[in-house]
Amino acid sequence: MRLLRHTQPDPNQLALQLDFFAPAGLAPTTEPKLRASPDPVTAAPSRPPDGKRRIQLGEHALDYALLRSKRRSIGFLISDDGLRITAPKWVTIGEIENAIREKQRWIFTKLNERHERSARRLQPQMQWCDGATLPYLGHNVTLRIRAGQSAGIAYDEATLELIISLPADAGEQQLKDRVQGWLQARAKEIFAARLPIYAAKLGVTYQSFALSSATTQWGSCTADGRIRLNWRLMHFSLPLIDYVIAHELSHLREMNHSPRFWATVQSIFPEFEMAKKALRDSAPETLPIF
Repeated sequence: MRLLRHTQPDPNQLALQLDFFAPAGLAPTTEPKLRASPDPVTAAPSRPPDGKRRIQLGEHALDYALLRSKRRSIGFLISDDGLRITAPKWVTIGEIENAIREKQRWIFTKLNERHERSARRLQPQMQWCDGATLPYLGHNVTLRIRAGQSAGIAYDEATLELIISLPADAGEQQLKDRVQGWLQARAKEIFAARLPIYAAKLGVTYQSFALSSATTQWGSCTADGRIRLNWRLMHFSLPLIDYVIAHELSHLREMNHSPRFWATVQSIFPEFEMAKKALRDSAPETLPIF
């Protein structure tokens, strides 16, 4: 019985999504730690919420919603409401719960990740003012605003300060625009320097690259070698940027996400699993809003 259904990618373009779900059949390499949280993985009331079923998995009670459909296999979906199972009408509850037991490590991991992302969304957003901190290449950079001085922006790597000169009457949006422009300029420089390194390691040639402002993709690659990389990657450390670059260039060998594709990524970026997880754990909601 196939437990997870895959959607077929566009053969002409593949994109690295901001949010990853584990491929079917793959379980985490280590046993996930279950944390105390309000999600349905931990201790639950004596009865499940209306419309949900409950299964006991060791010490943990897991609530799930069950939806019957005409599909041919059992599907799993993790959302803010917890676990939802979609199953054919002819599959028994016993078979469904056996499938849950087989996938419990993956389910627990995804529920915990969802809870952590929800918790991060509740954190206060960055305040655009003098002394605020901006994530840049994996570090927190302090904004220093010089009002009334000639226009300009400079980065002091020694003090990790970004010094922005603005007119005395400048508003918050002007500050955001100035910082975004600086980040995009730095992104062009760094991406242009890193792409040839990994292209040479793979022995591939890309036709062009451009910055992307996509809200759902870190990068994309077309079959004719056009690379797009999200400028917001500049918030992350250089190894994470290199992973996305290696990922997109590997599509010039394999325009898919097959085992051969991941072997290609690993051949030039052995730490790809760690980088992939770090990006997956970085909720877009935690990044500065421009």
